[in-house]
Amino acid sequence: MKRRFVQVDVFASEPTKGNGLAVVIDSEGLSTEHMQAFAAWTNLAETTFLLPPSSPAADYRVRIFTPAKEMPFAGHPTLGSCAAWRHVGGRPKSSGQVVQECEIGLVAIDLVGAVPAFVAPPTRVAPMPEDTQTELCEKLKIDASLVLRSARLENGPVWQLLELQTAADVLAVDANLIRWPEFSGVSLLGAYGDGQPCDFEIRNVSPSSGMSEDPITGSLNAAVAKWMQKEGRLKHDLTIAQGTAIGRTGRVYIRLGDRDRETVLIGGESQIVIEGSVFL
Repeated sequence: MKRRFVQVDVFASEPTKGNGLAVVIDSEGLSTEHMQAFAAWTNLAETTFLLPPSSPAADYRVRIFTPAKEMPFAGHPTLGSCAAWRHVGGRPKSSGQVVQECEIGLVAIDLVGAVPAFVAPPTRVAPMPEDTQTELCEKLKIDASLVLRSARLENGPVWQLLELQTAADVLAVDANLIRWPEFSGVSLLGAYGDGQPCDFEIRNVSPSSGMSEDPITGSLNAAVAKWMQKEGRLKHDLTIAQGTAIGRTGRVYIRLGDRDRETVLIGGESQIVIEGSVFL
């Protein structure tokens, strides 16, 4: 049947410079197999399918698929799905906030700030096993002395994070040296110097989508923000750059809640690039 379709570019101010997302608006009646097949066909990092909510508190329900599997939560599909839903006339039940239902539960998307921003979900933080860190450094040809910190983060997806000394160290890594599924969710973080427009550069070099590098990863940025908060390092709002190594100009805006400083919001712009119909 004919279904409304929108393709969104997320986390960039200019179309085609962020992370593309395919959104099927009218997904009732589609089986999991049909959704997975279409996600594989689009060959984007993620494709989402919007459905009526099952929770009375939610505005819509979303299912999120990579070309290979379904995801319980992801960041750029959250902001992109919200942008697509609003673009086709969706109106939230509560002023200034959209509530999205997905596999991990209800995710609030704030509309009051400078850019739409979702509330970062709880993140499990654990040490990265020493042998894993050693193997990752060997595979990516990273000098072990450049690693400032490491962690295993989980907020639906699992992230194996190495924080390097500088953003330049992060950008110097060859993403083609490591592939999924040998390692999944391998992420790199490094700080820019004072006076730069961004605070950190982040890369996701072995995403579960099977790509060599994910352009911009909202859920990873959310996990990193919660990790920094737990360590007492998130003292102010941050601007994170991602996608630089592959010609994107992704910007993720991390801000602390105005009233509840424990709340962390992950924001970014979304651009509608394609609008039409698909036959599924």
